[in-house]
Amino acid sequence: MSQHHDLVVVRHLGKQYTTAAGAVPVLHDLSFTIQSGEFVAIMGSSGSGKSTLLNILGCLDNQSCGDYILDGQSVAAMNPDQRARLRNRTIGFVFQGFQLLPRLNLVDNVALPLIYAAVPKAERCDRASALLQRMGLSQQANRLPSHISGGQQQRVAIARALINQPRLILADEPTGNLDSHTSHDVMALFQQLNRSGIAILLVTHEDDMAGYASRIIHLRDGLVAL
Repeated sequence: MSQHHDLVVVRHLGKQYTTAAGAVPVLHDLSFTIQSGEFVAIMGSSGSGKSTLLNILGCLDNQSCGDYILDGQSVAAMNPDQRARLRNRTIGFVFQGFQLLPRLNLVDNVALPLIYAAVPKAERCDRASALLQRMGLSQQANRLPSHISGGQQQRVAIARALINQPRLILADEPTGNLDSHTSHDVMALFQQLNRSGIAILLVTHEDDMAGYASRIIHLRDGLVAL
């Protein structure tokens, strides 16, 4: 295993939205780092800025001020194409609502990010099938998402997040739509992925889910609560 290094560096990061009523600040002067291979939970009540922060960390939105350095590269200095390439190469996303495409079977759902990475079709299928097997879903590979359970759908979503061999998984309330038993199964899977060297950043408002992480960052009113 290589030496740990700072994978995510956030320095004095702020975000505000401009509305008809003026500027609305959402994040204020956030500073923290996440090392490669670390498992970190971000907790905070609704409106604390968790989703805004996750969108910035996922290179889906820009901060208003401060620095965000991902894997040694300053994201603010990049144009949208460079950001998209860095995102595709470095980050896997897992969402509360799974976000699987209903008309695609499981293999094609998992393989989807590889289309953007211009990987040939045969290799896409092989890699997606191997990940479904790792998730214990090879029997269901040709089924549609609506024909499997919520827990299985989240496993498919995790397989899709892993397909580009990311160094960081951003998981936004990944157990929010699952029952308690399935939630713990999914979190155990994240722990297993983390032990293989992938950094996990979990956004959650549930203490027992945050308990799987090795460190918790608390957000309150757009600030890191100490």
